[in-house]
Amino acid sequence: MSKIGKVFKSFPKTFWVANTLELFERWAWYGLFAVLAIYLTRSTDEGALGFTQVQKGSIMGTVTAILYLLPLVTGAIADKVGYKKMLIIAFVVLSSSYFFMGFVTTYFAVYVAFLLVALGAGLFKPIVSATIAKTTDDSNSSIGFGVFYMIVNIGGFIGPVFSSKLRDAFGWRIVFVMAASAILVNLILVIFFYKEPYREKTTDPLMESIRKSLVNIWTALQDMKLLMFLIIMVGFWTMFNQLFYTLPNFIDQWVDTRVIYDALASISPSLAAAIGTPEKTIAPEMMVNLDAGAIVFFQIIVSAIVMRLRPINGIITGILVNAIGIGIAFSQHNGFFVVVGIFIFALGEMASSPKFTEYIGKIAPRNKEALYMGTSFLPVAAGNYITGFLSGDVYQAWSDKIHLLKMEVASRGLSIPEISGTFTQNDYVKRAEELMGMNSTELTRFLWTTYHPEKIWMLFSAIGVVTIIGLVLYDKFVLKRGVKVDE
Repeated sequence: MSKIGKVFKSFPKTFWVANTLELFERWAWYGLFAVLAIYLTRSTDEGALGFTQVQKGSIMGTVTAILYLLPLVTGAIADKVGYKKMLIIAFVVLSSSYFFMGFVTTYFAVYVAFLLVALGAGLFKPIVSATIAKTTDDSNSSIGFGVFYMIVNIGGFIGPVFSSKLRDAFGWRIVFVMAASAILVNLILVIFFYKEPYREKTTDPLMESIRKSLVNIWTALQDMKLLMFLIIMVGFWTMFNQLFYTLPNFIDQWVDTRVIYDALASISPSLAAAIGTPEKTIAPEMMVNLDAGAIVFFQIIVSAIVMRLRPINGIITGILVNAIGIGIAFSQHNGFFVVVGIFIFALGEMASSPKFTEYIGKIAPRNKEALYMGTSFLPVAAGNYITGFLSGDVYQAWSDKIHLLKMEVASRGLSIPEISGTFTQNDYVKRAEELMGMNSTELTRFLWTTYHPEKIWMLFSAIGVVTIIGLVLYDKFVLKRGVKVDE
């Protein structure tokens, strides 16, 4: 038996159960999240909700930020009441809230439903990571977490593929049913196959356990090296999240994906039909999903290339590549350039994300690794919150097609009813096309050349550049000059 084979055989059953739970949870999450921006903002006569970009940004940014803050508390709760009980609660909450979210249409109800999804995910997230840690040891943890990261991306790749094809065939509601069903599979797996790993039981009351957890996080943040690094990395996550918050809307509103469909059809009509839509285009979520697909196939190669770099240099290199990729993806009307940008972005993500985790582990004092790793959720939460504003308020002002069209209609003095429950976004666009004497393609090109919605790429890439500058200065003046923990 090979050495790798022996390592795989050394993992207990609970390790594989935990990875399977992660697969289906990521399937559900990304199956929804990859299409959520489009679902929230597309016209109501297509079965979507017709919200503004500002409303979309508020829902996605605030709720997802809360999701990444919850593990600071839910991890302590799980240690107190038990992993298996918490997983059952998490999956009941997740499955029911995913299902509920597909049947509500008002801003408040959707916000509450998505908040419940975040609660369930926040209960689940620290438990599965802790299970992987507790079912591996020094001899197999490296491969164990490598398997886990690969499973994360496999689930993240499968989910959007299924949601894209299912919504084409059955409408939007099936996406939520799919997510709820994936979580029900997890509920069955936990009940019948998950074995509680060993954990040190505490006699502290629950609220005292939570208080100690928060105090420990606060204590860790007294380390200036850690705190400064986390603040700088907010920029990375703000730029990174544009891939899911903003790019689907940008592709949906501005990018010509028919050229990609036609190119695929010239090679294989069946392949084009399998990947594309009935309208002979490529759905935004399928294009964005190239990121997860590239990670599944190329992560090991990229990791091998950057493994010799210092973690901070690997992060800087990755973010530089991210900034280039995100700039290309948001600056072009042609779908081929967007595909290239997404692939370049994925290469940067493969270089920077693992190094981010590795770096926090390296600066942690001995026996405080888990505590420091817990703080890694903080810049992710802050980045999601800021992304909500950029993807909402800023995108609507600079790049939202409906907003720009309304500006043009007002400048021409045209009379078109306001968008409402009886006069949809699509009705508004059609009326504008009629009054301006343009078809859909001509109107899109006119707005593109007149208002330049692609200029938003400069903002997103600039965030990456500022993050890189921050890391370079941090490396020069903090790391290499040896700032002490208590400074």
